[in-house]
Amino acid sequence: MQFHFQISSTPQKSRERQVLTALLALVTGALVLMYPNFLYLIAGGYLIALGLMFMYARVPSFISGFPIVAGVLIFIFPELIPYTFALFLGFFGLIMLMGFQFAIMGFLTLIIAVLILMNPDSIAYFIAAFMLLYGVSNLIRLFKDRNPQNGNEDDSDVIVH
Repeated sequence: MQFHFQISSTPQKSRERQVLTALLALVTGALVLMYPNFLYLIAGGYLIALGLMFMYARVPSFISGFPIVAGVLIFIFPELIPYTFALFLGFFGLIMLMGFQFAIMGFLTLIIAVLILMNPDSIAYFIAAFMLLYGVSNLIRLFKDRNPQNGNEDDSDVIVH
């Protein structure tokens, strides 16, 4: 399997996508903290929504299909949430690292995936921590890129093919 990195500049769509992804993560993190008993519904719904957002953004089908399959597995087999979500986080972290998009967040994602596997009883807290961390860091990155003093006037993102 060969990966190609293509940098495309789509300022408006990228910003909208980044805001939607950040808001989805923040809302999911808050819901998981408030309603940990409904974790399988919240986590499964998040993964399916993320996959649909990826499809809408025309991300390659393998990458957009992975969260959808993981979300459906969580709905069907709620007892597999720790393993399914850890697998998703591991995949997501590797994508972030390989795309050179968000290296620090990629490492943190991989660490959280390992922590979930080591302590599956605390999965709600780990998922909430990941969601809130990911949402806040996406918003910080969005506002940092928006500031013309940083020299990042275009909003390029890395797409893995």
